Amino acid sequence: MPGASLQALLDEGARILREKGNQEAELDARYLLLEAFGLDLAHFLMDRNRALPEDTENQQREERYFRMIEMRAGRVPLQQILGVQDFMGMTFQVNAHVLIPRQDTETLVELVLQEQQGEGKRFLDLCTGSGCIAISLMALGGFSEGVATDLSPEALKVAERNRASLLDEEQREKLTFYQGDLFEALPEARPKVLPKALPEEMKGMEPFDVLVSNPPYIPSRVIEELEPEVRDFEPRMALDGSLDGLAFYRRIIGGCKPYLKRGASVYLEIGYDQGAALRQIFEENGFVNIRIQKDAPGKDRVAAACLP
Repeated sequence: MPGASLQALLDEGARILREKGNQEAELDARYLLLEAFGLDLAHFLMDRNRALPEDTENQQREERYFRMIEMRAGRVPLQQILGVQDFMGMTFQVNAHVLIPRQDTETLVELVLQEQQGEGKRFLDLCTGSGCIAISLMALGGFSEGVATDLSPEALKVAERNRASLLDEEQREKLTFYQGDLFEALPEARPKVLPKALPEEMKGMEPFDVLVSNPPYIPSRVIEELEPEVRDFEPRMALDGSLDGLAFYRRIIGGCKPYLKRGASVYLEIGYDQGAALRQIFEENGFVNIRIQKDAPGKDRVAAACLP
C-alpha cells in the first residue's frame, strides 16, 4: 500500500482478520501494527493519519505487518506471533513450545501469595512450562527457594529466558529448573521410582513447604473441540489430561508426600467442572483442609489442600 497511512494499514489488516471470523479483528490488527512499526499507542494515535514515507524501512515494516496478519488469519495465537504475554504484571516470553499464560492461572498464584509468602519457605512447581508460576512466586512471594520441573526441554529453554529477564540476580539464584517427568525430574529422585516410604538415600533432602502446579487437565476427547488457536498451536502435552482429565492430579497428589513437609500445602489449577473430583482425590490420599477456590468469573479454578 504505497504512501498509505498507519490508519489505512490498520483498517486493511482488520478487514482481513474480520473476513476470517476474528472477533477481535481491530484490536489484534492494532497490536500487530504497533509491533511491526515499533510504536506505542500514543505515537500511533498522533501519527495514524499521516502518509508514511515511501522508503525501504517502511516497506519492510509493512511487509512484516501483513505477514503477521496472515499468520493471525490462520489462527496462530496473537501471543505466539508477538512472542510475549503479560502475567502477574510481568511480560513473559512465549512460543509454540509452552502454554500461553492465562488469567485463570493468576488465581492460582494469587492464592499461594495470599497464604504462603514468607522468607524461609520452599516451593516446588510441576509442569512449569514458560515458568510463569514459579517466576511470579519468586518475584512476588519472598520465598527462600523454588524448584520447577517440566518434561519438555524446549519449554525449559523458554522458562530459563524468562528467569533471566524477569528476576534479579538474587532471585535467579534461588530458582532452579529441572527437566523430566514430574517428581522424577528432581535429582534426588533419579534413577529410582519412589516407593511410598522415603528412600534411605533421600533422608537428607529438604522437603518443600508448598507444591503448586498447572498440569494438563483437559480430557483427551475435548481437545478436538477447542478453538484452533489452542488445539492446533499450543503444545498438546500441556493440554491433554488423559481420558478423564485427571491423570496428572492422581500422579501428583498420590506421589507428592515424600517431597513435602508435614503440614505442607498443595495448590493445583483445575478445570471448571473438576472440583468435586479433586476433593475426592485429596480425601483418598489423606489430605485435610481441602478447598476449591473460584476465579473472577465465579468458576472453580484452584483445588488446595494440606498434609496433616
